Amino acid sequence: MSASTFQIERALPAAHPTAHGAPAAMGATPTAVRHHPSLTTTVPKEYVHRASVAEVMLTGWQRLGAHHFTVSAQWPRLHGYFATVDGHHDPLLVAETIRQAGLLLAHTEYAVPLGHQFLMWDLSVDTRPEHLLITSTPAAPEIEVTCSDVKHRGTTISGLHLNVVIRRDGHIAATGAATFNCTSPAVYRRLRAARTGPGAPTPLPLTSPLAPQDVGRLSPTDVVLSPTSTPDCWQLRADTRHPVLFDHPVDHIPGMVLLEAARQATTAHLNRPCLPTAIHSHFTRYAELDTPCHITAHTLTPDPAHPQQVLITGHQNNTPVFTTTITTTT
Repeated sequence: MSASTFQIERALPAAHPTAHGAPAAMGATPTAVRHHPSLTTTVPKEYVHRASVAEVMLTGWQRLGAHHFTVSAQWPRLHGYFATVDGHHDPLLVAETIRQAGLLLAHTEYAVPLGHQFLMWDLSVDTRPEHLLITSTPAAPEIEVTCSDVKHRGTTISGLHLNVVIRRDGHIAATGAATFNCTSPAVYRRLRAARTGPGAPTPLPLTSPLAPQDVGRLSPTDVVLSPTSTPDCWQLRADTRHPVLFDHPVDHIPGMVLLEAARQATTAHLNRPCLPTAIHSHFTRYAELDTPCHITAHTLTPDPAHPQQVLITGHQNNTPVFTTTITTTT
C-alpha cells in the first residue's frame, strides 16, 4: 500500500434535526443538518511494528514534497510504561514517536514491504521541557519529517535518514533525528541464521532488579538494570515477557530497551531523579539476548550547578554495542 494521506472520515447515523431541534418525520425535508467532525484513529499497528494498538502513537500522515512529510500523533497523559517525569511527557515517548514515524513513512511512502527488518544506527532527541508539560487533555503533536540520504534498491529503499521537528500548539516541543537500514526477510534470515534458526540460543535467565526508586521507577518489573560488584556498572536485565518493552517476539534486545537502560543508568549514577532534555544514541551492533550486556556510566560535565551530561556505554563480550549521551536538568 502506498498513500500520501491518511484520514478517517466517517458519517455517524443520526436523525436530521428540525429547525426547533426535534427529529424530522420520516420523509420530511430537514431544515438543518448536523455535521460530525472526522474521527481519530491510529495508523495500522503493522506500519510501526507494534503488536498492541495501545502502543501506537501515530494517527495520520501527509506528503508535502518529495521527501517532506507531516505526521500526526497523540500522547496519553498516563502511559503504561513511559513515565510521567516531573509533570512532563517522557522524553523516551518522544523517541518512540520518532522511531514510529520513520517506520511508517518507510512502509507507506517508500514502498518498503511489511515483513522487512529494520536496523537503527542512531536516534537523537532534544526537548524543550516547557512544551512537554502534561495538561488536562492528551497532547496532539504535529511532526514535520524531512528524509535524506535515501538509499534505493529496486522499487523500494534500503535505508534513509530523517530529521524531525515536533510542534505542540504551534511551539517546537522537540527535535530529533534517526538513521536506519532495512533488509528483506531472506537477507535477514541469512544474517541472523545463528540466532533464529534451529538450535538458536535461549535468552539469559532473568536477573534481580535494582530497587525501583533508585532508577526512577515504581515497579521492579519495569527495571532493566541488575546490580554488579563494580561501581557505576550494571547488567542489562531483559525481561522478554514485558508487554511494552517486548511488545512482540524478537531475536535481539530492542533499541528502546537500550535507551531505557541508559536513562535508568543515568538516574542511578547521579543518585537523583532526572528529566532528560537530550538523548543522543548510536548503535553499533545487535544486542544479543543470550549474552550479558554491561552498562557503565560516567559524568562528562562535573559541575552539578549546570545541566549535566552522562555518557552511558553498553558492552557485550568487551565489544561496544551502543553509546548514549544524556543531558539532564539539575
